[in-house]
Amino acid sequence: MILEIFLIIIVGLFVSYFIFLRIIRKLIPSPAPAFIGKILDSNLRRKIQSPEKVIQRSGIKKGMQVLEIGCGSGAFTTFVAQAVGPKGNVYALDIQQEMLQQLENKLSSPENKDITNIKLIESSAYDLPFDDKSIDLVFMVTVIGEIPDNDKALKEIKRVLKPGGILAITETFLDPDYLLKSTLKKKGEKAGFNLDKISGSFWHYTIRFN
Repeated sequence: MILEIFLIIIVGLFVSYFIFLRIIRKLIPSPAPAFIGKILDSNLRRKIQSPEKVIQRSGIKKGMQVLEIGCGSGAFTTFVAQAVGPKGNVYALDIQQEMLQQLENKLSSPENKDITNIKLIESSAYDLPFDDKSIDLVFMVTVIGEIPDNDKALKEIKRVLKPGGILAITETFLDPDYLLKSTLKKKGEKAGFNLDKISGSFWHYTIRFN
């Protein structure tokens, strides 16, 4: 009986904290802090969000010029670089220099020595350092909710995408900045994108626009 009460209290505290965190993140959107970079770039995270599924659902293919917005410490970056191959490029963009430094350290490790098609870029999603219509595909994984002005970022993404280019956004319910499919569909269409496909469940999904 005592154990059951203890478990109920623990679960209740966890749920309360999770709800509180979501409310705070909605009121004050901001990038994930750099000190959790190792947690974000972990095998546990990749079990929850499979890089292979992200790549397949996003429509990433060989030879593409791909922009990752909010790459963080690089949980998915190296997998995407391998998917686009030597004729493709991955532009790993983040607003935090500390996150990019963690990714740079990762790329300098022996297991990644053959990956040469990743370019690190420190910049904001509001000011992408690319020419108009120069990128094949833009993807974000649990990032869109961290950007205070989603609409401004989406319009800037539309500017740099080639005609027929793809915007792929992946979300997971465990992320405190999680956005519903219906919310992202409205935001994408408002920015001038056409809905292509939604893959996955309520808990983990990718929404793709072109």
